[in-house]
Amino acid sequence: MKNTIWLLVLCCLMFACAKAPAENSTEPPSIKSVDVVKASPQEVTLTAGEAGDAIVKLEIKNGYHVNANPPSFSYLKATQLEITPAEGISIQSMTYPDPLTRKFAFSEKPLAVYEGEATLKARLKADKSTKPGTHNLSAKLSVQACDEAVCYAPGTMDITVPVTIK
Repeated sequence: MKNTIWLLVLCCLMFACAKAPAENSTEPPSIKSVDVVKASPQEVTLTAGEAGDAIVKLEIKNGYHVNANPPSFSYLKATQLEITPAEGISIQSMTYPDPLTRKFAFSEKPLAVYEGEATLKARLKADKSTKPGTHNLSAKLSVQACDEAVCYAPGTMDITVPVTIK
């Protein structure tokens, strides 16, 4: 009976130690692209029958960047904002900021990227018959974050673009 108890205690200790993270672990941290970027849609006010720009500001954590739109290579995922039109509100165009061109250890050629802050603009148009009030447009922001050494799996976040019609 004593041996069985000691065996159980030993197994529990071995299991607990096996799960403890190593101080000198060579495994990279688990990074999610959507955790590196904060998206802040700005409220836009339109007059029925007119157009205006909806702005989504991106804040990219220090030490990271996201691929520009368009990306430098087809295998990289571009930063992309897709806004779903609402009744009486259409999306006419998207404008992405001018990228920075940077050289990284993981790429032979420089890459077009966004770092720090970036502003995305969507040109919206409200029909003359659009009802006054607030309309929340659903949107998806796709990003692929990278650091100085590696790019992480792309991710998509849901955001809401508030539009007020006068």
